Formats: sequence, structure tokens, C-alpha cells
Amino acid sequence: VQLQACGGGLVQAGGSLRLSCAASGSIFSRNIMGWYRQAPGKERELVARITTSGSPTYADSVKGRFTISRDIATNTVNLQMNSLKSEDTAVYYCAAQFWVGKVDYWGQGTQVTVSS
Repeated sequence: VQLQACGGGLVQAGGSLRLSCAASGSIFSRNIMGWYRQAPGKERELVARITTSGSPTYADSVKGRFTISRDIATNTVNLQMNSLKSEDTAVYYCAAQFWVGKVDYWGQGTQVTVSS
């Protein structure tokens, strides 16, 4: 397994969750790391990504609420999700991509459910 995600769960609206994704060293050091999500009946969408130099990008819908970070010591990318809303409910996928146009590696999804 090259990307191993964990941390999903059920939380009430306004609550917080932290997702983590452990990557192999070669993938982590060479790729943009990110999180995507897919809600029922919707297309998979970018949530946040972070470059090898630590520069983040966020979807407008999560700006100010979510924070992405990468831990070089553990080859892990984290997504801290605060002030969760029901519309954040989705399966979240960790991803690694060499450039922004194409995802090269997907992790298994982890379910995030926000109850209102």
C-alpha cells in the first residue's frame, strides 16, 4: 500500500476531524500531496493539496476551515478539518500527483459524515 489514509468518522456539525495519510518515502518526497472528496451523486473534487515545498491550495468551500500540512519526518500529509458542515460529508481520498493536472496515486477512501 503506497498511500494509507485514516481518521474519518462521524461528527456533529461544527465539530472537527483530522485525516492523516501515510505515504512511502519516494512518493512523499517527489509529489504534491492532497485530499479529494466525493459525495454521493457528485464528482470527485479537490479539497486541498500541498506542494513539496509546503505551499497549500484550498477549495473555496473549505478555506478558513481546513488546514493541510505535511510531516517530513513521518511522510504523512494531514488534513485538519474544523467547523465541519453537513455538506462536507463525503468519502475523502488521499492523493499524490507529480503535477496538478493528473493524480498518480490514490489512497483508499475514508468516510467523513457530518450530522446536522
